Amino acid sequence: MTQTSQQPRTTVTRSVVARSPERPFALVRHSLALGRRSLIKTLRTPEQLLDVTLQPIIFTLVYVYLLGGAVAGSTHDYLQFLLPAILVQTVLFGGMATGVNLNTDIGKGVFDRFRSLPIGRSAPLIGSVLGDLIRYVVATVSLMTTGFVLGFRIQTDPLSALLACLLVITFAFCLSWIFVLVGMLVREPGGVQGIAFLVLFPLTFGTSMIAPKETLPSWLQAWVNVNPVSHVMEASRALMTGGAAGAHVAWSLGFSALLLAVFAPLAVRAYRRRS
Repeated sequence: MTQTSQQPRTTVTRSVVARSPERPFALVRHSLALGRRSLIKTLRTPEQLLDVTLQPIIFTLVYVYLLGGAVAGSTHDYLQFLLPAILVQTVLFGGMATGVNLNTDIGKGVFDRFRSLPIGRSAPLIGSVLGDLIRYVVATVSLMTTGFVLGFRIQTDPLSALLACLLVITFAFCLSWIFVLVGMLVREPGGVQGIAFLVLFPLTFGTSMIAPKETLPSWLQAWVNVNPVSHVMEASRALMTGGAAGAHVAWSLGFSALLLAVFAPLAVRAYRRRS
């Protein structure tokens, strides 16, 4: 009797994972796509732009017609002195909403959906900051239009004035990462707004925006000399109304790079830990 021994066949199944090649600059593309989302969100709720449209008009009218005669002896002369500096204040206050909006979106669970998408972890954060650049542009256009209606005139040339606006927007973008960091650390939007005001008030009002530096107390002059916002305001004045702008522009760009290098990584790290 012959027995045929059959050995069981072993089937080896290899799982092949199809990996699509990663496209270059993925983080940039994802950030720009989410920046477009933030931009559409802002444009569909125009009431979010009230602080960068009506607020600069109100501040300009109050400063010019209440303080112009006392400080400069003429509202027209005071407008020439004030507007390049108040442009800085207006754009910086516009950046405060970035941290508030991010904090609100995280509280509503919007970023929970982003975590399930195949995108970089920091792309939603970067996209939101890029999308809010429209606020700086709207604030700049609104204030410059108001200034021209009231009688402000550029005393240098249009290119220098454009460079002044770009310098202010660049500094505001870099400073906004402080508010992003606060938005990641604070639990409520109201707390973000309160802390942002505490940061902005000494930075914007502790300058020569309203009155010349020489008229200020010595202790306040010491703060004005080291305040980075003062250099941005003086650079804006020099580029729009004339004067030596080189040193102030260099200091402004240096402070901008420092703010971005310090607070952007901290904000991204806080966002990753929170999400």
